[in-house]
Amino acid sequence: MVQPLIDGFKNFREEYFAEGSVLFQKLVRRGQAPKIMVVCCSDSRVDPAILFGLRPGELFVVRNVANLVPTYSPDDQLHGVSAAIEFGVRDLAVSEIIVLGHAFCGGISALCKKLIEENKDGNNVEKKSVDRDFINRWVNIAKPALKEINFDDWPGNSQHEAEKKAILNSVANLKTFPWIKAAIKNKKLRVHGWWFDMENGALWGNKGSSNKFEKLVPGPV
Repeated sequence: MVQPLIDGFKNFREEYFAEGSVLFQKLVRRGQAPKIMVVCCSDSRVDPAILFGLRPGELFVVRNVANLVPTYSPDDQLHGVSAAIEFGVRDLAVSEIIVLGHAFCGGISALCKKLIEENKDGNNVEKKSVDRDFINRWVNIAKPALKEINFDDWPGNSQHEAEKKAILNSVANLKTFPWIKAAIKNKKLRVHGWWFDMENGALWGNKGSSNKFEKLVPGPV
C-alpha cells in the first residue's frame, strides 16, 4: 500500500532536487516565508496546494476536520489549531488567511445530522449520535451558526448552506484573536471565506463583510 508513496517521492525528488534546482536550497537557507495561510479540511479530496497550483514554501496550511476555527481561548488546554494560527500570524506574518471549506464535508454533515436529531428527539440525541471520542465535540464549534438552517430538504441545499455558514463562523472566530484583530485594523492582514464546489469544479467566496458567497471561478462549461 505504501509503495505508491515511495514512487511518488522519487518523482518529487527528480523535480525538486534535480541538478540546477535551487528551490529547497533557498528554503533551507532562508527558511519559509509564505504570505498566505489556508485553514482547510482534512478531507483527502481537498489539497490546497494542488487546488491552487502552488509550490513548497508558498502556503502555510492548517488542516482539521471541517476546517473549523475555535474562538480565542488562552487556557491550559491543548489548542493545536490555535497554535498553528498564532505561528502563521505572529511569526510568519502572513498577510492573507483563507478559510477553505468544501462541498460534501463529512464533518459538517455529521453536525447537521446531530442537529436534525435534536430537533426531532430533544435530549435523546446523545443516545443516537455516533460514538466518537473527539469529533462530536469538535464539530460543535460550528453549531451556533447552523441553528437557523431549515433542514426540511436534507441533504439538498441545506448541506451546502451549512458548509458555507460554518466557513463564515470560522472567519468570525478568527477575529476573536486579539493579534488577528489588530493586524486587520492595521491593514496588515485580510481574512477570506472560500468554498470549493468539488462537484462542479467551481470556487466561491464571500467578499468583504458580506455573508453572501459569490462565484470567484466558475466551473468548466
